[in-house]
Amino acid sequence: MSAERVAGRTRPSASTPQNTARSHTPQRNPNFDHLSLHDLRAYRQALVEEEDRVSYWRRIIQARLDLVRAGEAGEINTAAVRHVLAEARLDAGRRALIRILPNDDMPPLPNLDRLWERQPRPGDTRYNEMLARELAGAEIQLSAYRAALHRRIEAATKELIARYREDPSLCLLALPVEPAQMRERRRPV
Repeated sequence: MSAERVAGRTRPSASTPQNTARSHTPQRNPNFDHLSLHDLRAYRQALVEEEDRVSYWRRIIQARLDLVRAGEAGEINTAAVRHVLAEARLDAGRRALIRILPNDDMPPLPNLDRLWERQPRPGDTRYNEMLARELAGAEIQLSAYRAALHRRIEAATKELIARYREDPSLCLLALPVEPAQMRERRRPV
């Protein structure tokens, strides 16, 4: 392998692009062997949906934290948005994802329901500082969980790419299939 010296570093020369390309080509991951292509795509989609929910909760927690820190929280009516937050529960999605692969890399989630129920207390600096610390801790936990989701999304994406590279015809399975009846109607008579 030839190399050239640039700015004090040795790097592969232009004559070795194949080595570089090979090192970045996704390889099959045995952790996904038990999943069909359909199941792998569904798993990746579930990860993306879970990441959306986590991002949503993280933004809500960050906004609440900003209000508490700014001392403007006063009376916040959480009942007005409770039904919306109930739809974005994290725990159910997490359980579904853990059934696919072990949860070794998935950090715990904060008890968001309990945390959301807590209201800032005007004039109670100590209580509000404690609430702010708990909100900040929840945001950190959500960020760590979100990072773990990103790692899993990347791994699932690499697995899909590796499978598609092995058999490019599998890419066609991702396309919407037109029902046979519609194809028959379009045929010239």
